[in-house]
Amino acid sequence: MDNHRRRHTHKHNRFRHLIPSISAISGAILLLYCFLSFLAPSPDHLHQFAQHHSSFHHNAIDDDTPKFSSVFKVPSSGKMISDRNLWSTNMSKFYFGCSNASSRFPKAQAVTRPNRYLLIATSGGLNQQRTGITDAVVAARILNATLVVPKLDKKSFWKDASTFSEIFDVDWFISHLSRDVKIIRELPHKGGRKWSPYSTRVPRKCNERCYHIRVLPLFSKKRAVQLSKFDYRLSNKLETEFQKLRCRVNYHALKFTAPIIEMGQTLVNRMRNMGKHFVALHLRFEPDMLAFSGCYYGGGEKEIKELGKIRKRWKTLHISDPEKERRQGRCPLTPEEVGLMLRALGYDKDVHIYVASGEVYGGNETLAPLRALFPNIHSKDTIATKQELEPFSSFSSRMAALDFMVCDQSDVFVTNNNGNMAKILAGRRRYFGHKPTIRPNTKKLNRVFLERENITWEEFSSRVEAHQIGFMGEPNEVRPGRGEFHENPTSCICEQTNKTKPTDRKINTGIFEADEVVDPEMYEEDEDEDGMVVSDLQYLVNGTNVDGVGEENELEELLSD
Repeated sequence: MDNHRRRHTHKHNRFRHLIPSISAISGAILLLYCFLSFLAPSPDHLHQFAQHHSSFHHNAIDDDTPKFSSVFKVPSSGKMISDRNLWSTNMSKFYFGCSNASSRFPKAQAVTRPNRYLLIATSGGLNQQRTGITDAVVAARILNATLVVPKLDKKSFWKDASTFSEIFDVDWFISHLSRDVKIIRELPHKGGRKWSPYSTRVPRKCNERCYHIRVLPLFSKKRAVQLSKFDYRLSNKLETEFQKLRCRVNYHALKFTAPIIEMGQTLVNRMRNMGKHFVALHLRFEPDMLAFSGCYYGGGEKEIKELGKIRKRWKTLHISDPEKERRQGRCPLTPEEVGLMLRALGYDKDVHIYVASGEVYGGNETLAPLRALFPNIHSKDTIATKQELEPFSSFSSRMAALDFMVCDQSDVFVTNNNGNMAKILAGRRRYFGHKPTIRPNTKKLNRVFLERENITWEEFSSRVEAHQIGFMGEPNEVRPGRGEFHENPTSCICEQTNKTKPTDRKINTGIFEADEVVDPEMYEEDEDEDGMVVSDLQYLVNGTNVDGVGEENELEELLSD
């Protein structure tokens, strides 16, 4: 009995000695928990972050339509609050394209100087090169020079070896512009050899006076001058006659070759056979595009690593702040957000949509929410066979030309970025009848998308419609873009007060055109490849050859089309 009591006392004493150690360990764990709780974000913050960035993965589908919460329910049919027509702009019947030269614009034969030849080396993808070709014709006219058929860029990001005559009908191009500019296929020979042109580069957005100062004197030294990397080298603000010439080139003289037109029209016809109307969407949701944007799209650590790796290709890119980029409207909408915008604007789920895009980041998983909203999604790869596309598939510019044709002839064109294709098509659709062209007002829409789970669908759609005013391709939009002439060719759009008596009165879009001799735009600063800002003004003053100045690299070319 005594032995049992002693053993019990011994065990009790050992337990008493362990109590301080257990208390110390428990206290340490409690302190660590408190510290981690202090550092961790609040549940509300995590919930808001998840709401904004996880739309690809967390939205339930009910009857093929995404359902986001008990409050926010997306209808299968679109119901507009306004009386806007879905398939035409309200005032389009009162406006028309007008680009004929006036009697004050002399014919090319009267002004072209002998032995004065201008060569152009374009830059970028198909649509960036298209702007260069258009401006090259006008530059040749400003200089009273003969234009040699422009050379297309074969070394850019797009790696397309196509020549001018393989994309555009060169005979039509030369003959259609013969009254405005003399154009030849190649430089004449001198003593059995081709002339060696003097190569230079002009500043961005150079106006008439700039060309007279920078380029005209070079013809006294050389009979032929070549302007390299010719993209956006002509001012947006020129005399009206030159602006109209721009339109004659872009909208009438630049015609695709017969094989491109035939295949492009086949794609258009197949879309037409699917329904009375169709929407074309220039999605621009490729990995490279997203990597450059610096935005976050809800793909977690996998997305951050994948896009971050691509982003390292360009050393000049700064470290991005995804939330700041989104707040400032610099992030392309996700496919789902595009679908929600279209539904809010009144488009039903039975609408057929043609998607003009390269590789979509995330593939079918990324497109799934858009398909849930609009099941009838098509592309050139789904409505044409591999055999039909084979002559074009190895050439990025020819494939882009097919997308260009379908988007141009669509009833509604939706662009998800403001690159060259979007700008050129916006201007073209204005010129040929102001067909609806929707540009997402991303800066304003961002907040609506962020708050959507806490508002009703009626409020959501009402806010989307309100924010999209001025971004729908209407004739009287105050600010359709940032003033690029290719996007808003005001000199080439005339208004008629009634259906029988047109007037040559230019529409008031809030973007003026100036005939000043000196254009401040010609001195706009460019950023070179090393991030150094260089003013074109200093070259105009000191006469330094601009060829030595670093230019935007493949980064700009990638994003342009």
